[in-house]
Amino acid sequence: MTTPGPALLIAGHGTRDTGGAEAFREFVRELGRRHPELPVAGGFIELSAPPIGDAVSELVERGVTRFAAVPLMLVSAGHAKGDIPAALKREKERHPGISYTYGRPLGPHPALLTVLERRLEEALAQLEGYDGDRSEVTVLLVGRGSTDPDANAEVLKAARLLWEGRGYAGVETAFVSLAAPDVPSGLDRCVRLGARRIVVLPYFLFTGILPERVVRQTRDWAAAHPETEVASADVVGPTEELLDLVMERYREAVRGDLRMNCDSCVYRVALPGFEDKVGAPQQPHFHPDDDGHDHGHDHGHGHHHGHGSHAHTH
Repeated sequence: MTTPGPALLIAGHGTRDTGGAEAFREFVRELGRRHPELPVAGGFIELSAPPIGDAVSELVERGVTRFAAVPLMLVSAGHAKGDIPAALKREKERHPGISYTYGRPLGPHPALLTVLERRLEEALAQLEGYDGDRSEVTVLLVGRGSTDPDANAEVLKAARLLWEGRGYAGVETAFVSLAAPDVPSGLDRCVRLGARRIVVLPYFLFTGILPERVVRQTRDWAAAHPETEVASADVVGPTEELLDLVMERYREAVRGDLRMNCDSCVYRVALPGFEDKVGAPQQPHFHPDDDGHDHGHDHGHGHHHGHGSHAHTH
């Protein structure tokens, strides 16, 4: 009989929207059904029940002493960087003897980009006259918004990765709270860039107050700009890809597998238009403006992607 691995604790943001909170709870239940060998519990930082403390207590009551915590969040903002670690530290003090590891936020993983692309195509299919020509489509990816510039920058990274190799005219970004540009300003920018057909794509896992606000603001803007074709795409939702990705983050946390940005590394993952780079050998290199007098030194820029490399391995 094999000893089961550490339990899985899912940490959510929380929402005042009852449907969004229930979507999270059902997602946690589905993970538990898929992995009966693994104790699984989930809790929220704020706004919704159960709080993270209750989820940890549930695991402890089930005999759990070790768990891996995975933030069910797309970007690493204040909650993932501060609130969840602080809550876990508090739970360790409340329950002497437990230990835990902490996983990474989810995005922008290629599996999620695939789901976002699917949501875009579903929205475009509802537009009259769309013939599949993505070069006529501008996407506005709308993030939650944060007072943390790094978190907002992660949304722009997701936008760039979504644009690469998929043929859309452009992928612009906006935010629904706490950061500029807001949704109407983002739509205005798309038009100034020449957009005729826009899909507003919420960068959210589940429905809630903020994704609904994105839809409402998009509808209001579209009503005031009848000359521009605008569609609203759906949130990511509890897809197979999301379920699998959470387990990938769990396994990373259990192994202590802290890594570089391998999720979107062209030498490891077949990104659209860059498939030929997968597995390519990496050599130390000079930048074009190097003077060439260092005779083989790589200025610290050598990239090690080989499976035997200690610097960048899976």
